[in-house]
Amino acid sequence: MRQLCVVLCFVFALATPSFAVQPDEILPDPKQEQRARALSAELRCLVCQNQSIDDSDAQLARDLRLIVRERIKAGDSDSQIITFLVDRYGEFVLLKPRFGWHTLILWAGPFAILLIGGFVIWRQAQRKALPAVEKPLSPEEQAALQRALGSDNITKM
Repeated sequence: MRQLCVVLCFVFALATPSFAVQPDEILPDPKQEQRARALSAELRCLVCQNQSIDDSDAQLARDLRLIVRERIKAGDSDSQIITFLVDRYGEFVLLKPRFGWHTLILWAGPFAILLIGGFVIWRQAQRKALPAVEKPLSPEEQAALQRALGSDNITKM
């Protein structure tokens, strides 16, 4: 039984992630295929939305993989391919959006929320740490209190 566990652990350790790339999509040149895989890992499947086109089995992901490979065969650079796809499908096709004014909230938002939350927690801790200070009544307030209660035997507070 122990040997079976060891063998299973070994098999799982050697297991590699499966890709949705079909054999007919693979480029004959290994360097070009490596470029295609790297680019496909950076591009979002517009159907699945949380998977790269390299991992997705959707037909649109396959079409995008084929476009990437066609552009590589045509001699385009990686940035030209990315620009082509962004122009065609929008910046949503990128798994990591570019940093710019239009994505500033996306990039800075989590840090701003963290800072605001930390400030609110700090302020709440400061308020609880300060003891409540009771100040004595002024002579006018004491006189008004005595008139309201109708009693002359209220001690000075």
